[in-house]
Amino acid sequence: MNHSMYSADRATHLKIVVIGLLCAILVAVVGIFAQVSSNIDLGTTALVKAGEPTTLSGHIPVIR
Repeated sequence: MNHSMYSADRATHLKIVVIGLLCAILVAVVGIFAQVSSNIDLGTTALVKAGEPTTLSGHIPVIR
């Protein structure tokens, strides 16, 4: 068992590289096949223009 990357042999380095590549491939596959299932159509939503600036005055209630 190698406790340091400096003293690890070639097989240990190869195992680490292979596990890293498998994890990267798994993340890429999940990212490619992930789908968000929602019925929101972002192309037809109504645009709302900003109105007049609003000022607040008075007592603001304390939330406890």
